Amino acid sequence: MRGLHPIGADTRQRLIVAGLDPDDLAGLIRRAIEEDLDGGIDVTSTATVAADQRSYGVFACRGAGTVAGMPVAAAVIDTVCGDAASSIEHVAVDGQRVEPGLVLLGVEAPTRLLLTAERTALNLLCHLSGVATLTSRWADALAGTPAKVRDTRKTLPGLRALQKYAVRCGGGVNHRMSLSDAALVKDNHVVAIGGVAEAFAAVRSLAATIPVEIEVDDIDGLHQAIAAGADLVLLDNFTVEMMREAVAVRDERAPGVLLEASGGLALEVARQVGQTGVDFIAVGELTHSARVLDIGLDLLDR
Repeated sequence: MRGLHPIGADTRQRLIVAGLDPDDLAGLIRRAIEEDLDGGIDVTSTATVAADQRSYGVFACRGAGTVAGMPVAAAVIDTVCGDAASSIEHVAVDGQRVEPGLVLLGVEAPTRLLLTAERTALNLLCHLSGVATLTSRWADALAGTPAKVRDTRKTLPGLRALQKYAVRCGGGVNHRMSLSDAALVKDNHVVAIGGVAEAFAAVRSLAATIPVEIEVDDIDGLHQAIAAGADLVLLDNFTVEMMREAVAVRDERAPGVLLEASGGLALEVARQVGQTGVDFIAVGELTHSARVLDIGLDLLDR
């Protein structure tokens, strides 16, 4: 689309340091802006704001949480405003705990362009901060236990890298990024091939070096997964007592095997689960059900 600009050098470097691909993000942002303008113009801003007017705006918190997506919001501003944005001031940093009223980002730019960029920047920043905020609650609940909270592939299409980044900002760890990074043998795979050992052997014959996780739904399945050679075992819908038993079995038979609890877990019992000795707690809601952190853009007189 005409009128959009490359992500600036400073923002690109911030994205790279964060482990995000600036070129992938640029495509996402362009699609979002194109969706907003739909081939036309920002009618309201064009009608109400003089073409040569400039403003200073601040992105400020209206709720408490953990922020994520600062360089992403800056990338939106770069894309819409280009060199016309004379300054983007990063006041807060990703992963920071924030309170209402705290300014995260300050921007001086043409008013029309800043208002055009506002919604896309806030959509991404508020959502990613919501993911980080929810993740931080789980991480806090698990503090002092062996367990780490981690995400799943239950991410919004096109936003996986950003959502997983937000999980890291909140103190969580990532599961596999794609189906090719690691193998997860689930019940349907076992049914399809005829057994746990057969499924593990088939995966190993195709991909000799990637980690292989096997899902089980009882202690007998855990024994089978360990015997097959699993690197990690997913304990699906285990009770807390079953998790303790699974940890004892693992510690006795295969101390190097990692255990991951999954299925129907709630924040209220997170610490209890973490204290069983499992290594990970997989939480799909981190990415598919996180409530946004309320952040807004306010134009200030300077």
